[in-house]
Amino acid sequence: MIALERETAAADRARSPSGRPTRLVDTTMLYAPRSGGVKRYLLAKRDWLAANRPGVRHNLVLPGRKDAHDGQGLWSIYTAPLPFGKGYRWPVSKTAWMERLVRRRPTLIEAGDPYTPGLAALRAGEALGVPVVGFCHTDLPALAALHLGEWAEEPVRRRWSRIYNQFDAVLAPSRFVAQRLQEAGVARAQPLTLGADVGLFRPDLADRAALRTRLGLPADHRLLVFAGRPAREKRIDVMVEAVERLDPGTTLLLVGAGEAAPPSERVIGLPYMQDSTSLARLLASCDGFLHANPDEPLGLIVLEALACGLPVVGVRSGGVAETVDSEVGELAEASEPAALAEAIDALFARDLTEVSRRARARAVARHSWDAVFENLMEVYAGLTGDPNFAGAVAAREMH
Repeated sequence: MIALERETAAADRARSPSGRPTRLVDTTMLYAPRSGGVKRYLLAKRDWLAANRPGVRHNLVLPGRKDAHDGQGLWSIYTAPLPFGKGYRWPVSKTAWMERLVRRRPTLIEAGDPYTPGLAALRAGEALGVPVVGFCHTDLPALAALHLGEWAEEPVRRRWSRIYNQFDAVLAPSRFVAQRLQEAGVARAQPLTLGADVGLFRPDLADRAALRTRLGLPADHRLLVFAGRPAREKRIDVMVEAVERLDPGTTLLLVGAGEAAPPSERVIGLPYMQDSTSLARLLASCDGFLHANPDEPLGLIVLEALACGLPVVGVRSGGVAETVDSEVGELAEASEPAALAEAIDALFARDLTEVSRRARARAVARHSWDAVFENLMEVYAGLTGDPNFAGAVAAREMH
């Protein structure tokens, strides 16, 4: 009886101005067993809300192997897998997806893609009279040009613009993506740089000797690492060729992306790492993080590498260039083997201990999830007028 009374009291506190419980629903198809940044963002948001916004009930509506509910707010809808899609699934029916969203009775919906879930979110928002946020995690026109040819970029850009202009707010993970949206005609697009779990990804997890022993390498061997999907846009071949230009005492460790790499004695491949603590320990035990995608929307793994005190070598373009500079790494002028190799050599010529210290400090100061989600809650509160999205001080000011 006491437990029921507590539950009822908590439910009464979790009310929006409309009188309904405050419910945030996130939906996207960019969520799979081996997916990266979007999945980590959603799970980090879920944990943060539970700890910092007890008046908000968070639901995730995602594609899955069957219709199911985990009892803690994660609802999966049976969706057929994409052929060769690495675990991703493509929802077909906007109407069925919309109905599932409507059943959650949300105060606000955030859509993480402009595909079926995003379109269904717009329909659900219209049906319920609630705001819908579109979070643009990928640069679709650039991906279309890369995978289909330059002819595909403009028609995709027009559709991209048409869809995102329907959302009540449009967020992007970097100034780079926000600008791309604005150039496509989405004037309201605004950047909301994502973050890293700086309490989990940290330098003191490093065990350099153990990692090199595990990989069969000398104790003084230099290790560069990349962790991510084996996707074409990641430019795995460029990274491999760059490392082959370096002295033999340097190896590239590919985590989750080894199957996309050309054969090389300078490369070691490891499978995708589901456990974040194991990934953090591995990152912290390397000497530098390597990233070759010139059009990366953000590179959440880059933020996690910085949090581990890992200097980053990237390309002077895209979202990575907004995070990495000479204080925390090196930027190549182009995504080409020679330029990338030159940047790696420049990094190893520096005092890596000092660069590592600055990398960690940068991640803590600028990229903790606390700062990210407080900013996001301001957006939500502004759209809904709901004090449960605001912090305690801000909620008092709203009244």
